[in-house]
Amino acid sequence: MPISSDEAKRVLAEADCCYTQSQVQQSLDKMATAITKVLHDRDPLVLCVLNGGLIVTSELLLRLQFPLNYDYIHATRYRGETRGGDLNWIAKSSYSLKDRHVLIVDDILDEGLTLAALVKHCRQEGAASVHTAVLVQKLRERLADIEADFVGLDVEDRYVFGYGMDYKDYLRNVPGIYAVKGT
Repeated sequence: MPISSDEAKRVLAEADCCYTQSQVQQSLDKMATAITKVLHDRDPLVLCVLNGGLIVTSELLLRLQFPLNYDYIHATRYRGETRGGDLNWIAKSSYSLKDRHVLIVDDILDEGLTLAALVKHCRQEGAASVHTAVLVQKLRERLADIEADFVGLDVEDRYVFGYGMDYKDYLRNVPGIYAVKGT
């Protein structure tokens, strides 16, 4: 259900700040250090999951000081809604995944269904290894049996937005992590 920009402003004004921009930046530094230890000599292919993973991926790429390839994949279960549905593939990587060390970067690990499907896809395409990085993971039971390899921050099981995560297609550009009031 679409909302207006005025409604988005109201949601932001009433939201609870979970993490400041500075705290997010510190978590990205730690993630990049951990990713570098694992992938610095593997000629990885970094796959950004659009749309949510765009900001996280760009921030991480600037911190990864080793050779890599970068591409995107676009698969979504939300399409502007606050609840997920069936996985909808919009775009797959233009690179061959065969024998590549793949790092999938997304904004959030919630139920785990999307990330699990993306990992499965990469393995089916012949990836040598598949690692996952998410800025935020919700502290909750998952519907899929998956945990991210690299995690920036933990949040309670609330509806969060900012740093790539949206609220009804708004607020992805907010420089911090916020929870919708009452969730």
